[in-house]
Amino acid sequence: MELKRVVVTGLGALTPIGSNVKDYWNSLLNGVSGAAPITLFDASKFKTQFACEVKNFDPNDHFDRKEARKLDRFSQYALVSVEEAIQNAGITPDNVDPDRVGVIWGSGIGGLETFQQECFNYAKGDGTPRFNPFFIPKMIADIASGHISIKYGFRGPNFTTVSACASSTNALIDAFTYIRLGKADIFVAGGSEAAVNEAGIGGFNALKALSTNNENYKTASRPFDSTRDGFVLGEGAGAIILEEYEHAKKRGAHIYCELVGGGMSADAHHMTAPHPEGLGASNVMRYALDDAGMTIDEVDYINVHGTSTPLGDVAESKAILEVFGEHAYNLNISSTKSMTGHLLGAAGAIEAIACILSVVNDVVPPTINHVHPDENLDPKLNFTFNKAQHRTVRAALSNTFGFGGHNTSAIFRKI
Repeated sequence: MELKRVVVTGLGALTPIGSNVKDYWNSLLNGVSGAAPITLFDASKFKTQFACEVKNFDPNDHFDRKEARKLDRFSQYALVSVEEAIQNAGITPDNVDPDRVGVIWGSGIGGLETFQQECFNYAKGDGTPRFNPFFIPKMIADIASGHISIKYGFRGPNFTTVSACASSTNALIDAFTYIRLGKADIFVAGGSEAAVNEAGIGGFNALKALSTNNENYKTASRPFDSTRDGFVLGEGAGAIILEEYEHAKKRGAHIYCELVGGGMSADAHHMTAPHPEGLGASNVMRYALDDAGMTIDEVDYINVHGTSTPLGDVAESKAILEVFGEHAYNLNISSTKSMTGHLLGAAGAIEAIACILSVVNDVVPPTINHVHPDENLDPKLNFTFNKAQHRTVRAALSNTFGFGGHNTSAIFRKI
């Protein structure tokens, strides 16, 4: 069968450096760091006392008080970002068939804060099992996609992808596949995460995955810098409206760009560490290129996973050189996690938005906080250090990798 084309017609973002797409994009181009001391709980006894929180978020600005109590923050973030994307896409009950609109959402953890709070409450009690009746439906990772469909009446395919930090890119690729196969006209795809809490910080501290640079928190997320010491935890959501090309044209939708290929692979190596030679990462980029029917010289920008961990940054750089060869030196490469921190399951969604806007605007956001070169990295690679760079971006590739060895890549191209 002939595969249908898939385009991007709407964007929504709620991030540590901007609570809408416009502010997020401007902050990326201006190299704004979202890192700050943690305000959501008392972190004074933790090894890491800072994170990239969503700023000035009050659920009562978006939901009535009764509704807000039924939603974990990760679901609140999801609904806020989706509302922006739906409005941006111009989707109304009059111009879509709700039976042909689906939702595929990604979250690596889901309602961790709800789970934690219910356990705290039980531990403080007398042993009598008293739990909030909304405990389970607030916590489960699939509930955000459910809430989105309920709010808008979308009755197409509906589920959540869980592949750790690759979750929301998996959601995009799944939605892309369903539209290509004619299973739906439109998908709301993306991801959300809200793990800045005692369990999230404490758990990643125990893994020694987080930066502990409390003195220099603004610059602690420093991908590809020789002094990097771990990632900075972030939170938020990103929503992307994917639509079948002819359907988008028929309803007069604004088209940002085309999603042309997606790849998925596994490292099959280690629970948390990447393959040292970037085997899974090189495979997944090749798969995405093959899926798109593209050659390596058609890609101009790679938004890397680039978490600011000693092992991960080197492995991903090796993979890029393995796949792109000499063309790797013509690429712009950047890690926007240097600004947003690592949004875990939502990372792929907000980084896909960065790629989409790079393709639209012909500018590449920087990798900030770079001072000390790493001798383990090829100095000829252009990591777009510290300042955005203008260039023609015909196509951008977005990499996201997750604990368990999950790898995903998606390619966005001018239309």
